[in-house]
Amino acid sequence: MKNVPLSEVDAAPRAVLPIGTDYPPGLLLDWHEHRRAQFLYGATGVMVADTADGSWTVPPERALLIPATTRHRVRMLGVSTRSLYVEPAAVPWWPARCTVVDVPPLLRELLLAAVEFEADYDLSGRAGQVVALMLHEIAALTPLPFHIAVPAAPELAALCRAYLAAPDVAVTNALWARRAAMSERAFTRRFREQTGESPAGWRARARLLAALPLLRSGTVTEVAGRLGYASPAAFSAAFTRLFGAPPSRFHGR
Repeated sequence: MKNVPLSEVDAAPRAVLPIGTDYPPGLLLDWHEHRRAQFLYGATGVMVADTADGSWTVPPERALLIPATTRHRVRMLGVSTRSLYVEPAAVPWWPARCTVVDVPPLLRELLLAAVEFEADYDLSGRAGQVVALMLHEIAALTPLPFHIAVPAAPELAALCRAYLAAPDVAVTNALWARRAAMSERAFTRRFREQTGESPAGWRARARLLAALPLLRSGTVTEVAGRLGYASPAAFSAAFTRLFGAPPSRFHGR
């Protein structure tokens, strides 16, 4: 099924519903949730998804596993998706929070085939076998580090959301502490308790995640300068340490 609203087929008696959707550049799917779990694969472009407790950046040819009834929003940056909407009872192993995963060639081809199925595809025929194999493949995938936590405390969350929208290397712990009306020491301690990392480490990670959409149209040198790195080499080294691949691999994707 292609460009079919989930609401039109959600009641279909199938545990897995494959749907392909094309989105205009920059479209924001504002806060919503699904009764089913979702495997959201971006065949092209970059997706940035938010939940109450974090933000996930999904590069091309990766996917986001979204648990059932998880409230989320997604910004689509030149994206054509291939999604699976899955009854929760069919995937008791599904992660409890959003997770970015790689999509190997076999799974990618299965997804491309599956979105051609009708909502009432034959469970005992080829379509049913393709769907069953996709679930086996998804269950074996390993999480990727394209995620950053957002604190539960509203005043800290507001600082983090603003930074994710506009990363700025000039921001300091002292500035954030003043904005939160806290001492720098108390701020740093509370931030680490809620995110598991220091504010400075969190901001460095946020800037690297922000690089992924920028690399679609900007060179490594341009993105390094925009994000405040001293040199393209320093940016490439930090990017590769975090994501396991150089930024050049994501340029123009």
